[in-house]
Amino acid sequence: QERSLIMKVMDVERLPNSPKPHHVDAREAHESPHAVAVVVTLRPGEAMKKHTMLVDVSLYVLEGIGCVEIGDERTTLGKGMLAESPARVPHRGINESNGLFRVMAVKAPRLAEDTILL
Repeated sequence: QERSLIMKVMDVERLPNSPKPHHVDAREAHESPHAVAVVVTLRPGEAMKKHTMLVDVSLYVLEGIGCVEIGDERTTLGKGMLAESPARVPHRGINESNGLFRVMAVKAPRLAEDTILL
């Protein structure tokens, strides 16, 4: 198969898992000078550590049902739903279901150091 010089295609499932600092399945699907996109998969009972970012984060649900805490608010999200977390507001994802909860987290703009665990 001929490779494109413009289009970049990847199988996210085959990307390396970078679980730190949350100790969950996290795969960086996109990184550019402008933004970072990470696919996070939470198994039943797993949760991300509460953290804050120095940039805005959009959380788009790819699969399953799970909870998202942003600041003092908590809501349940399902496939196709998106939640936005403003910069410097603590947030995390929680899987209280019996299935996988898979979210794409898009951070923009991209900063070299952007995560602060609480």
